[in-house]
Amino acid sequence: MSNIITASYTSPVGELLIGVYNNQLCLCDWVYRKQRPTIDNRVQKFCGAIYKEGTHDVITSTVQQLDAYFKGELKQFDVPLLCCGTDFQKSIWQDLQDIPYGETMSYASLSRKRNNPKSIRAVAAANGANAISILIPCHRIIGSDGSLTGYAGGLRAKEALLQLEGIDLYNGQQSLF
Repeated sequence: MSNIITASYTSPVGELLIGVYNNQLCLCDWVYRKQRPTIDNRVQKFCGAIYKEGTHDVITSTVQQLDAYFKGELKQFDVPLLCCGTDFQKSIWQDLQDIPYGETMSYASLSRKRNNPKSIRAVAAANGANAISILIPCHRIIGSDGSLTGYAGGLRAKEALLQLEGIDLYNGQQSLF
């Protein structure tokens, strides 16, 4: 059986598991997320491979780009991605990549953009199934009222990522955290 080469990355907002298959990043996900086993099973099944800790040029590049992102020096990632999901999920993840750095969108807005305003729950489920956090910026999805909504890395991580990107979530008021 083939291998997905994995490595851990400790970011300023939490620990990520990075995985590479066939010279493409297939995993950059929060180690302590609730759906960790579900995500791992889906990625391994999709690739027909198992996790094996190691090093790879794509991991090195991903870590360098994440470091630059967290320093505020990088706004657009160029690591090759392998999205492990259904066609619908992949289309949502592509839409997420179209949300510019420093901007947010609601599930409802994304559903309307897709000309399917009733698909809010399906869009939210696909967003939650994203296995390539930060690079596929699911953290840029917020509630229609501007509130923070669920995030695999936790709401504090989401808040920190959005603030890093210059988004004023509280209109000058203190964070709840």
